[in-house]
This record gives sequence, C-alpha cells and structure tokens, in this order.
Amino acid sequence: MPKRIFKPAPNLPLTGLCKHYERKGQVPWNIQKYWSQRYSIFEHYDHGIYMTDDAWFGVTPEPIATQIAHSPHMPSRPVIIDMFAGAGGNAIAFAMSGRWERVVAVEKDAATLACAQRNARVYEVEGWIEFVLGDSFELLEALRRRGRRKEMRASAAAAAAAAAEGEGDSTVLCDGDDGEIHPSLQIDLSSGEAVVFASPPWGGPGYVSDEVFDLETMEPYNLQTLREACKGLFHALYLPRTSDLRQVAGLLPEDGERDQEKDGEVDRKGGKKMIQVVQYCMEGASKAMVAYVPASGEVL
Repeated sequence: MPKRIFKPAPNLPLTGLCKHYERKGQVPWNIQKYWSQRYSIFEHYDHGIYMTDDAWFGVTPEPIATQIAHSPHMPSRPVIIDMFAGAGGNAIAFAMSGRWERVVAVEKDAATLACAQRNARVYEVEGWIEFVLGDSFELLEALRRRGRRKEMRASAAAAAAAAAEGEGDSTVLCDGDDGEIHPSLQIDLSSGEAVVFASPPWGGPGYVSDEVFDLETMEPYNLQTLREACKGLFHALYLPRTSDLRQVAGLLPEDGERDQEKDGEVDRKGGKKMIQVVQYCMEGASKAMVAYVPASGEVL
C-alpha cells in the first residue's frame, strides 16, 4: 500500500457537490434555516461563496470566527492548525487576523476543501492559508513521529560525539525520516510553535435533546479522541453550547500547578494553569462555547 504523504493541496476544482444557492427554492429543506442566515455565516456570501450541503451544518458564523481569531485566550504562535477546516470560515478569520505566520487548514473531503479554497479567494487570503487534503488526526500523529525521530537523531549525534571522545558506546541506531510530510508542511510540535483549533462535527444521540450534552457521546469524534489528538498542545475546542463543563474541566493538563505566565495560558493572579471557557453569542443567544486548553509538557 502506498505511503500516505501529507503535502499542500493543489487548487481543487469545484464539483457538483459544491453549491452556491441564490434562491430559497433551490435549497434542500433541512438547510433552509441556515441559508436564511447566510450573511451571518459569510458576510460576502453573494460574492461567490460555495459550500457543500453538509458544510452548512458545521461552518462557524463569521462574527464568531472573527472573535475567536482575536481572542486574548488564543496564543499568537508561528503556526495555527485548523483540524476541521470545512468550508473555511475559521481558517479565513485566522488568516485575516494576521496573528499567525502560518495557517494550516486540514480537511479530508475534497469537495469541501475545494469550497474552502474558493471562499478564501473571495476573502483574498488564499495565499495565507496552507490547505491540506487529509485526516488531521493522522497529520498530527505524523508530526509527532517526526518529532520523536528528530529527538532520536539528536540523541544519536550526542552519543556519537561522546563515543568519539571515548566516553560512550560507538554503536548508535536511529530511524531515518520516512518522508510522511512534505518539507513545506513540517511543524515542530515539541517547540511550542503551534496551536490547534478544532471544530469537530457535533453528531450524537443527545446533542439536540439533552439539557447538558455528554461530550463522550459526540460523534464521530468524542472528547477523549480530541484530547488524545491534541495532547500537550495548546488547543481550542469549538463545542456545543450545552456541553458538560465538568468534562471540559477534566481537560486541564496534569502538570497544571504553577507555571510562568505565557500568552494567556495561566491565571494572571495566581500563576496557575486554567481552561478558559467562553460562550459565543449572536443576537442575544449562545451559539457555541470554546474551551481554551493550555499546553502541557508532554507533546511527543
């Protein structure tokens, strides 16, 4: 089986699944309420915004995406990775904010990614976003493997130097780079240069009906799956407004006693790491919450 190589996506063509609805009569009944809010979702909808029918359910409204991109709880690091790019709403806001040198937007559906690329062109930020067609969980794991190999090579070099001076074993084994990641996409997770934003699908039996939503029942990715994927990294999770805050509190890193203040990751009064939870509202009603989870020491 050919090895999966993560690389920047080419400009993908719009397909029959990519739609720009102009009249309500064209819109499937189950997304008509979202279409009626189209200018809140994308202010420049009439300029040629495209989405797949499924993307309507997951796109972050533009005013909220803009607030998140400018949030003081979100650290300004060299790289931000958008795990679920969808039609591009958050990635576009991240690029427009100018807070990150690189915006890496990952989407595993080709038609949806084609829409995101098109929408980035509408907002004139296509050159500021690195689009990746693939699975974000696999990409993060590939970056971790690369980081572990880098550490092994550094240890091997140190051991070889010690051996040359007669202070160690001259037999050193070290795996090479297996070429999983294109050079332009390489990110050093262990250095703290990247933050992660995740807006997963909100499927599950209790999302609509439950007063408090059990995040472990969220489908197809529950809270534990997201936690493992983002382990050690600063990450912001875009979650249903009724999410169980006790479960969110459980995301606090185990090393979260006292730490030096860094990019808003710790409580400025006590120097203690905290999860910041923000409810984002439109027209007086909460649309979603974002949990800003601080980084911890163990990334790789």
